[in-house]
Amino acid sequence: MSLITQIDQDIKLAMLAKQADRLQGLRAIKSALLLAKTEKGAADELTEDAEIKVLQKLVKQRKESADIYKEQNREDLYQVEIGEMLVIEEYLPQQMSKFEIEGYLEELIGRIGATSVKDMGRVMGMASKELAGKADGKTISEVVKQLLG
Repeated sequence: MSLITQIDQDIKLAMLAKQADRLQGLRAIKSALLLAKTEKGAADELTEDAEIKVLQKLVKQRKESADIYKEQNREDLYQVEIGEMLVIEEYLPQQMSKFEIEGYLEELIGRIGATSVKDMGRVMGMASKELAGKADGKTISEVVKQLLG
């Protein structure tokens, strides 16, 4: 079943259960997926990778907004953003822990023979492809710097 079909079913369930907060997050997902599907040059159907990228972008936007609201002491808006972020994260693959990322990157660095920070670009390129959807790029970058630095 495609993600958009799953979202449609979940929207119906949220409407019946009168879950306004969940419904808001689900509608944000559906809107972003439909926009991605109708972008110039997009295929008729989104690939699973494209769907994951859209969801990751939504989560990142919610995190950034929540941080801003927290700094400005707007707890009401902060809670809305966090609620939507949690709903969106339900549809992402299970994220790797920092420990798992470190283990994977140590193995990758050994495999490609990276020895210094100069090799960071090669490591990041391969790691980003292989860990797409499973780990945040910022976390990957931090761990790579730590291991190569």
